[in-house]
Amino acid sequence: MKKDIHPKYYPNAQIKCSCGRTYQIGSSKEYLETETCAACHPFYTGKARLIGAMGRVDKFLKKVAKKDALKAGKKSK
Repeated sequence: MKKDIHPKYYPNAQIKCSCGRTYQIGSSKEYLETETCAACHPFYTGKARLIGAMGRVDKFLKKVAKKDALKAGKKSK
């Protein structure tokens, strides 16, 4: 291995989440900040919002109907 090309390794690097939780890990950076962690991520906490596909389909169909109505209105004039 070549010398003096590798970054310094911090065995007790700290990671701080926006929720306030801190972790100690090994990293090439001494301090890191993150927005989400396993304690506050919606997938892991069970607070994830599921968007129904039917709602998206209905929204699309409304757009298409509105567009068709506008086309029909222009053609009849």
